[in-house]
Amino acid sequence: MTQTRRMQVLHAVVEDYIRTQEPVGSAALIARHHLQVSSATIRKDMAALEEEGYLVQPHTSAGRVPTERGYRYFVDTLATVVPLSESQRRAMRTFLDDSVNLQDTLQRAAHLLSELTGQVAVVASPSLGKSRLWHLELVPVSAVSILAVVVTDTGRVAQHVLSVQELPSREHLQRLAVVVNERCSALTLRTAASRIRALRLGDDMDDVRALPGLVAHAFESMADEERTHELFMSGVSTLAHQHATAQDLAPLFDALEERAVLMHLMTALSETTDARGVGVAIGSETNTPGLIHAAVVTSGYGASEADGEDTDDMDAEKDEEGAAVAPIAFVGSIGPTHMNYAVTMASVRAVARYLTTFLGRTGTTETSMAS
Repeated sequence: MTQTRRMQVLHAVVEDYIRTQEPVGSAALIARHHLQVSSATIRKDMAALEEEGYLVQPHTSAGRVPTERGYRYFVDTLATVVPLSESQRRAMRTFLDDSVNLQDTLQRAAHLLSELTGQVAVVASPSLGKSRLWHLELVPVSAVSILAVVVTDTGRVAQHVLSVQELPSREHLQRLAVVVNERCSALTLRTAASRIRALRLGDDMDDVRALPGLVAHAFESMADEERTHELFMSGVSTLAHQHATAQDLAPLFDALEERAVLMHLMTALSETTDARGVGVAIGSETNTPGLIHAAVVTSGYGASEADGEDTDDMDAEKDEEGAAVAPIAFVGSIGPTHMNYAVTMASVRAVARYLTTFLGRTGTTETSMAS
């Protein structure tokens, strides 16, 4: 009973500190929470929590504030993520449904998430390496070059110039594209590349005999792209305004400039989400010096079935048939360790689910517009 009450005290301290950003004392806990014990008992519990590393007392005779360990316990024991209200979801759909293309949707999603949380929002564009082939066009652009235009299931369009010694006929280029589209549609680019290399062309298509290898190489190059600049960010100025005197946020802003670091951290976190659909890293858990006083909440979106590759991840989601799936990109929120975790986790998850639905609903439309 004592241990249970003690952790209830910890929850109360974290909740109050998140709300006020002021050290929390026993009197405040008695006034705000129905703990039904004396102030002396609360002080004893808080002292024990301090000894166990969950709380710290910044000044003598002051109240306590949560440590990184205290926040971690608080987050881990949030049993569920309370969904957004119907009015919030309706407003979110209205705002995002007005977007004109994928990039506009992602930028709007970042702005919306920042508005919901009051923190920095980061939304990554779908990874080419995890996207699936929707359509290939081969377009001659000179006497020695062909433009391969690849449209993915997420609506992204990528281009790659193929250098040839002699330009094949337009008819044979179209026939090769048709074969690739028929045999490789809905495969990841890397898997499609393997299948393209194994293509057997008819004797009447000698002039395109070398092209499958070039197209396969182009697909592999696209799949290897990190696209670290394809990050949509919002809310930096808002966070600075709200916490103008917080000196520990200065390193955070420096870290936000390191987009490759953010990409690596948030991608890894989004691929190891918990049963609530989010991943949370607090302070040192980010393994990023600039985020030592920050917390990161992420969720993957656009889950894609794995087709024979990268299926070792035991934390990957499962589709209805039990096949391993993985997110193709992430949504994330970055703020101080005293962020409102419940609101942030719910907001990140809601935006991620919207983007997953958006990609599934508009992939065909985006593809037709792009081509």
